[in-house]
Amino acid sequence: MLNGRRILVGITGGIAAYKTAEFVRLLIKSGADVRVVMTAGAQEFITPLTMQALSGNPVHTTLLDTDAEAGMGHIELAKWADLIVVAPASADFIARYTAGMANDLLTTLCLATEAPVAIAPAMNQAMWSNSRTQRNMGLLVQDASALIWGPGEGVQACGDVGLGRMLEPEQLYASVAQHFSEGVLQGKRVVITAGPTREAIDPVRYVSNHSSGKMGYALAIAARNAGASVELISGPVALPVPEGVKYTPVSSAVDMLEAAESSVDQQCDIFIAAAAVADYRPEQVPEQKIKKSQDKMVIELIKNPDIVASIAARKDKPFTVGFAAETQSVIAYAEGKLQKKNLDMIIANDVSDQRIGFNSEDNAVTVLWQGGRESFSLQSKSLLAGNIIDLITSRANYSKN
Repeated sequence: MLNGRRILVGITGGIAAYKTAEFVRLLIKSGADVRVVMTAGAQEFITPLTMQALSGNPVHTTLLDTDAEAGMGHIELAKWADLIVVAPASADFIARYTAGMANDLLTTLCLATEAPVAIAPAMNQAMWSNSRTQRNMGLLVQDASALIWGPGEGVQACGDVGLGRMLEPEQLYASVAQHFSEGVLQGKRVVITAGPTREAIDPVRYVSNHSSGKMGYALAIAARNAGASVELISGPVALPVPEGVKYTPVSSAVDMLEAAESSVDQQCDIFIAAAAVADYRPEQVPEQKIKKSQDKMVIELIKNPDIVASIAARKDKPFTVGFAAETQSVIAYAEGKLQKKNLDMIIANDVSDQRIGFNSEDNAVTVLWQGGRESFSLQSKSLLAGNIIDLITSRANYSKN
């Protein structure tokens, strides 16, 4: 989504400026063309040389640029940008921008551009809660003249705790990706399975696994953000239901297959099987709790239905994406599943790695399809979900120009 996008990053004076370096690195890694503008205050916290090295372009700091065409560098930059992101946006910058002032390069650019301007506030919690700051933010929202990303809540550099922290670099990156991906899946219906299944042994016991559902839920949010109509079919997890997503709770693999088949019957353009479905279930499930008696107990297991293979075998098959959570020979097993199950794409990850196991906040995967693959290094599951949805969108030929 960001390849070739022209993004102007404005940095104002604040300790959070150090985070902007990582934010720019993420943008560059995604293929965006980045220019950086720094206020005088920003240069007290991070050097222009650092931002130039990361962006690969000269950093702009002065209003009148004698090296620019006709000395009107601010107008050239204002016309160049597809998006302006001010991160961090100090209380001083917000006040000046709200008042329509143009007394430095950054405020001038924000007034002169026709591109969207995103504001990522960063300040002390008392400054953020001050009535004047809140009035300024209210005016920006009311005028619809800026996108507001943040602030976050937590411990601040001064030791205070509360609202005012700039969002983390990955959160800002996800916001940029969402901005450019909005509508790319408009009119498409995406069905996603997530979490574990529980296979009953008796009315109080079950066989399950350690899946947290975090990857599937992140994918549901990313698909929703891309404009899709999303149904999330989820096994039992301790996660909030994403807003704007149809939620279908299930327990067993048989329940999940029934829900998936019913959902695909209604219409499905993309099916993503992110759930960790139990391979087997007890053949017999007594109506009453099994009492402890003998030292050993044998439970006969039978194979569960293969949900993703069942969907991929349909005549009206949607673009079908599977997951291969393995502990050894990860790529080899994934390639085998891709072919055997007639999948359009499979996402392989090594769940033996504790950094990216079932309950982790991060993941690293290799995405495979017929004749191609792409690897994603360790990153948050929310960031990875956006990258995966982008890739699925491209492979399914839903990309917008």
